[in-house]
Amino acid sequence: MIHVQVDEEAIKKIYQEAINRRIEELDKELVFWDSNELKRRTCLSWNTIQDTFFHDERFPKVKVGGKWLYPAKEAEKFLIEWMNERR
Repeated sequence: MIHVQVDEEAIKKIYQEAINRRIEELDKELVFWDSNELKRRTCLSWNTIQDTFFHDERFPKVKVGGKWLYPAKEAEKFLIEWMNERR
């Protein structure tokens, strides 16, 4: 008879690391964010975004048809700088 013992914490850690790597890969694939992605990334409501930084002339955005798009890398850089200004 064979007895196998599994360290569940080690498996959870390996699994979580694999998920995090995949999420980072997916993040790198996005060229643009839409407004839903912007809300998700900032954890802010649309009203809060508009009241705080949306109208800042430095915030990169372009309207295509009726939809706002934000260049992912530029928007992320702006958001980090914007947050640092508020510290």
